[in-house]
Amino acid sequence: MFEKLALNAKIGFFLAIRQIRRSNLWTTGLIVFVMVLTFLNLVVVSGILVGLIEGSISAWHAQYTGDVIISTLLNKQYIENSPNVINLVKSLPQVESLSPRYTQGVTLEANYQTKKQTDKPNIAAAQLYGIDPVQENNVTGLASHMMSGDYLNANDYDQVLIGYFLLKQYVPIDSPGFSALENVNVGTKIRIDLAGVEKEVTVKGILISKVDNVRRGIYMVDSQARSLIGRDDGNVGEIAIKLKPGVNPLTVKNTLLLNGVGNVAKVQSYADAQPQFLKDIVTTFATLGNFLSSIGLVVASITIFIVIFINAITRRKFIGILKGIGINGQAIEISYMLQSIFYAFLGSMIGLAIVYGFLVPFFIAHPINFPFSDGILVAPFGETMIRVFLLVFATVVAGYIPARMIVRKNTLDSILGRN
Repeated sequence: MFEKLALNAKIGFFLAIRQIRRSNLWTTGLIVFVMVLTFLNLVVVSGILVGLIEGSISAWHAQYTGDVIISTLLNKQYIENSPNVINLVKSLPQVESLSPRYTQGVTLEANYQTKKQTDKPNIAAAQLYGIDPVQENNVTGLASHMMSGDYLNANDYDQVLIGYFLLKQYVPIDSPGFSALENVNVGTKIRIDLAGVEKEVTVKGILISKVDNVRRGIYMVDSQARSLIGRDDGNVGEIAIKLKPGVNPLTVKNTLLLNGVGNVAKVQSYADAQPQFLKDIVTTFATLGNFLSSIGLVVASITIFIVIFINAITRRKFIGILKGIGINGQAIEISYMLQSIFYAFLGSMIGLAIVYGFLVPFFIAHPINFPFSDGILVAPFGETMIRVFLLVFATVVAGYIPARMIVRKNTLDSILGRN
């Protein structure tokens, strides 16, 4: 049985090679082109949909949370024993840098000097971050996100950085639930209101980011934020941690938990800290991308079916002669399956070269500019190879069915061209 199958496979391989060599070059090129487009549809559509959210997740990681973030427990206003926690983090050999932040919700007001009694207040809600400018920049690269103006330094007094999403000229959204300041630029004085405690500050710079916490945040030097909040005990609201290259965030997270940090704060890796809605959107977009890709797979299968069927119909007399001289029908079926594998494999190889040689580097260098993220192309090699297998499998099935239909015809009828 095995010897017979091996012989049929050998003959089928010979017939497939012979037919591919004698086939029309333009026809072969067109079939391979369809396979390339199908492969790109399988990989690129879902890859870009997932990449839109992956870009947002990467931005949260790089620009806000760091590799590990320590934050307040739900029933607390700050991280208790923060100085001890900070010293523990500093002592870990895996840590490259960290940035403690004082955090507090505040209300901002602009144009209060010229406001009439009957005018509507020019206010916006924001999150205040008190930072060490050098440490924060070491963790999140905040200085590189200056839209205009200058970055903070440790000696800045009554000066702040403000996210562009808090300024109406950059985000002209007219909605009752959205608040932004009008007529505010670098050098403008604004007022910070924290539960009745007011402080006048000057806008030193405007930040641009697609991370919501950054673009709707206001940053000032930690010593002044501590004074405004009225907290002299050194207890902070967040500690963002950047690890040395190659260190697994879960290792540091578990080390902190083993040292009891989990009793006074929430310890999360950057993946844990991602907003749930981002994780849900990733799942949804992946499902949508797979659905759209499956349509392309069906189209490719139909295309192969039609091509093989027409090829087999036009060569029905030749197939009949092959059967008449003793060639097993299984060998003929194998030859058409091998032709299908050739088309799918060649198309996939070209597609792989396009994806990893051009598209992935291109989107890394030129991400798609969306309001909520810099979209990239996500194409994990393992998942891509699964798609290669699906394409080859689908085309083999699509090539086998019409070949089987023709081979099953009566040998004499095939030779004489009778239906």
